[in-house]
Amino acid sequence: MSATPVTFYSEGCKLVGDLYRPADLRSGDVRAGIVLCHGYTGVKDLYLPDNARVLTEAGYVVLAFDYKGWGESEGPRTRLAPYSRVADVQAALTFLGAQPEVDEERLGIYGTSYGGATVVWTGAIDRRVRCVVSVVGIGHGGRWMRSVRRPDEWYDLLERSAADRVKRALDGESQLVERSEVLLPDRQSAELAAAARRSVPSALDTLPLEYVDETIQFHPEWVVDKIAPRPILFITTDDDRLVPPEESQALHDKAGEPKRLVVLEGYGHYEVYTEPAFTEVMDETVAWFQEHLPPR
Repeated sequence: MSATPVTFYSEGCKLVGDLYRPADLRSGDVRAGIVLCHGYTGVKDLYLPDNARVLTEAGYVVLAFDYKGWGESEGPRTRLAPYSRVADVQAALTFLGAQPEVDEERLGIYGTSYGGATVVWTGAIDRRVRCVVSVVGIGHGGRWMRSVRRPDEWYDLLERSAADRVKRALDGESQLVERSEVLLPDRQSAELAAAARRSVPSALDTLPLEYVDETIQFHPEWVVDKIAPRPILFITTDDDRLVPPEESQALHDKAGEPKRLVVLEGYGHYEVYTEPAFTEVMDETVAWFQEHLPPR
């Protein structure tokens, strides 16, 4: 696997990515391409290189990138901007399809955690997407954010969000808070995430409170049925305490055929990025892509 730094543009902002090519790629070869989408506060260098390695070994050309305002990409810093992220993925698809070694008629997308929500929305509105994989993804932002909080925590958060909404309108800025105040850490696997983030300097620990409004207004399950008849795979775990498996189940219930739901047993949210769960995730992912989007 070789990784080449690349740049491309989305809504006028320069985005930074890495293009991964299979080791056996020869001059004149044309392969299917896959865009990787990171999660809520992730960056392309956190987890996604491992996904890229497996997918390039399977024969795909793979693109990982940072959304606007994340990593080295241009744009307002560290915003969630869910619909803007969808636009970024569409720009990534365009860039990947324009590479001489990629067949623009055979493009897939893979997203993990909040990226699993982003790829659902993108697949629903962009017919260039031929195959989708959503891992531990979110189907309904409001339901998810509410489900992992006690009632008093939820109402306190809504009050803070309402005040911040006024601040943004009057001052043009959102209040920055600790990441854990918006994305509650689950005691089961949060240390795995913390350890991974410590080794990636661009993985930040503060977020604007506007995340709350934007999260509770973005619901990929509203559009997931529009992906059919293109195939979609959902992968979740039965012990995910950060993004409960009911989120993937709801997406699967509303999706059209062909579709599949895989529920891995005994893993938490961040454990899908480590062994042995990682291999289980990628075995299912590669099999789905090879069935519905062969690399050659």
